[in-house]
Amino acid sequence: MLLTQGCHPSVVLLIGASPNPIKANAIIFFHLHAMTHSDIVQYRLSQQHLMQPSLTTPGDLVAWFGAVQGQDYAAGKWGLGNRLPGSTDADIEQAIADRIILRTWPMRGTLHWVAAADIRWILELNQPRLQTLYASHFRQLELSEPVIAKSKTVFTKALSGGQQLTRPELKTALEQAGIPAHENRLSMLLARASYDRLLCHGIRRGKEFTFTLLDDWVPPTKPRLRDEALAEWTRRYFTSHGPATLADFSWWSGLTLTDARAGMDLIKSGFVSEVVAGQTYWMLASLPALHEHTTNACLLPVYDEYLVAYKDRSAPLGGLDPAQIAKAGNGIFSPVIVIDGRVVGTWKRTLKKDAVLIETSLFTTLTDAQQQALSDAKVRYQRFLGCE
Repeated sequence: MLLTQGCHPSVVLLIGASPNPIKANAIIFFHLHAMTHSDIVQYRLSQQHLMQPSLTTPGDLVAWFGAVQGQDYAAGKWGLGNRLPGSTDADIEQAIADRIILRTWPMRGTLHWVAAADIRWILELNQPRLQTLYASHFRQLELSEPVIAKSKTVFTKALSGGQQLTRPELKTALEQAGIPAHENRLSMLLARASYDRLLCHGIRRGKEFTFTLLDDWVPPTKPRLRDEALAEWTRRYFTSHGPATLADFSWWSGLTLTDARAGMDLIKSGFVSEVVAGQTYWMLASLPALHEHTTNACLLPVYDEYLVAYKDRSAPLGGLDPAQIAKAGNGIFSPVIVIDGRVVGTWKRTLKKDAVLIETSLFTTLTDAQQQALSDAKVRYQRFLGCE
């Protein structure tokens, strides 16, 4: 069942698919019911590859999203593995080592996974906005443009020849050059050098993260004009995260609402909109129609795109108070259990020598089918870690 491109979203073309079996190749036109929050979460599960995933490599998955949140390293790797059936933690590490995906600050001052082939045009698009957002932080830390330029010279010299150095090593290099580098100043200097396309993360050394020169790590790529980059950035978001609002895109990308609207204007011919509870949601014109499916359960890590990539999280939360899934006192969402698109509980892991224990806290009673789906989700996570 497909929403045909160019048609109003309430008109669909059905080809051999329905909750009630029909003859293969039959073609029926009919009107959909008005879209609901239940429909939204089902579409998002599909577009985010949490239901019937079809991508097979970390590089393809990260490129599909544009960027995937990854400031918690272990959680970020599972955020990818959860969408790649049969993948392991080692597969994600190999994609990093092979320089197919990398970790850096492409938007909002938050670490994300980005496909190496995309990193330069994404940073070039977002750099002016990041500069504006963090100007006051630089002033408060007395990081003037001359100091920032000097720090970049230090980084370039220290990392030349393909070197990969840790934060403490780069801190020492800065201080030897006369640049005070206490934790906040160091963090801001590393982030600035990263979104200015000088640095990116390299390969971990033990448990220490390293930094390297972006030009040494990623081959040159063809630059994009700003409108071309904005159109592609907008397309990636609404393709992978839709249905979503322009406010959601602005929140996720860190761009202004004005830029978000301009981006949608550039790609509007391939997308359709529906109004749900007074909000306008944009989505691909060719989204697969909803149909009956087996119960779906996911163990989502902290900072997963399914929740954090939207300003309005009411669809997956249903009637839940966000405080129910927030870690005590800091407002950050705990890892959550999602069944058929709705948050139904939280979970945490305990790593043992050769095993991982998963403890769940449910907000509702599960059916037998839901319990089985949750058990299957636990097994997927254990297999991802190689701890089945």
